[in-house]
Amino acid sequence: MELTKEEQSILDGEKGEGVQKAMELVVALGKVYGAKNLVNITSAHLSGASYKTIGDGGLKYLEDIVASGAKVSVLSTLNPVGMDRKRWKEMHIKSDFAEKQLKIIELYGSMGIKTTCSCTPYVGDNVPKFGDHIAWAESSALSFANSYIGARTNREGGPGALAAAIIGKTANYGLHLDENRKPTVIIDAEIDGSVFSHSMLGQAVGMAIGSGVPYFKGISPVLEDVKTMAAAMAASGSVALFHVEGVTPEANKFDITGLETIKIGKEELKKAYDKLNTADDVQLIALGCPHLTVKEMKDIAALLKGKKKNNKDVEIWFCTSASIRDQCPEEVRIMEKFGPVLADTCMVVSPIEGTFQRTGTDSAKAGNYLPTLCSQKAMCHDISSLLKVIS
Repeated sequence: MELTKEEQSILDGEKGEGVQKAMELVVALGKVYGAKNLVNITSAHLSGASYKTIGDGGLKYLEDIVASGAKVSVLSTLNPVGMDRKRWKEMHIKSDFAEKQLKIIELYGSMGIKTTCSCTPYVGDNVPKFGDHIAWAESSALSFANSYIGARTNREGGPGALAAAIIGKTANYGLHLDENRKPTVIIDAEIDGSVFSHSMLGQAVGMAIGSGVPYFKGISPVLEDVKTMAAAMAASGSVALFHVEGVTPEANKFDITGLETIKIGKEELKKAYDKLNTADDVQLIALGCPHLTVKEMKDIAALLKGKKKNNKDVEIWFCTSASIRDQCPEEVRIMEKFGPVLADTCMVVSPIEGTFQRTGTDSAKAGNYLPTLCSQKAMCHDISSLLKVIS
């Protein structure tokens, strides 16, 4: 790999141990994937924020990096953590978990990382521009950034994204290069246009192709639809970039003549739905995977306005970022009559398995992860149907 004199000096340890170790990791990843050089990034988004997912080993790793004096050199944001940092007792979180979770947030903050903790940084503090090179580690967010914004990032791991944030560069391979952003398959989609149908579409496509760069025809998704599609395809497969005809920035850039076409209709959506539904009743309903947007907060509040919580046996959590929660005081007032509006956390990275065994969600992403990461049986329905369980 070709390095500039400055990059080589960092690798040689002339700028300190912290940035040296970060450069070593970025260069090692670049060599593995055949990168010819490094490329400057405008932002990073980091995973590995929940104590549930990184444990004591991850906590020690972060302590060592902080002790080395390393700080991020570009705008950097953080994924959801394992609890609302103020309302964790309402989530049945134990005090020892809370103590270590707060320490992790503190460590990230001491490196200069914004600790708003959301899986949707693109509607908050971290909004890249078309063509920007970035290093993002949240699978749904990076797919959104690649597909809807036209920024460029690979599917970074947590340590790789942190290393890139520290040196302000990442290895130039994969989706940073034009040739790897070409569509590989056409998806002829037939859905009803609801947000939930976009989630099932993403699930079905991930199940059908696994990886690659799908090119969608037949849909006109808005932000919330793209958010849930990206999350579903990243969870049911490993899709990190897709194009939508007439919608996404690069969709008209490539020649798709001769590509295989896969039709996704009622039969395929039914298979996706059946795979995600393993429970007939639930103890917890958790909405906001990825985090609820302002529009979704307003939609949910409208559905609940004037109603009462009738089913006391089922808890409901509404998960969003602290910023979105602050923007929706009237909606929060209505929703809090049914359950807490939690900030900077979600059901997938919270230790819910200590309290619940069956969880309801509207998210195909959560429907994939709840059985594997949280030992849950899952009910995956649209929001309106889930709210009828409690109201």
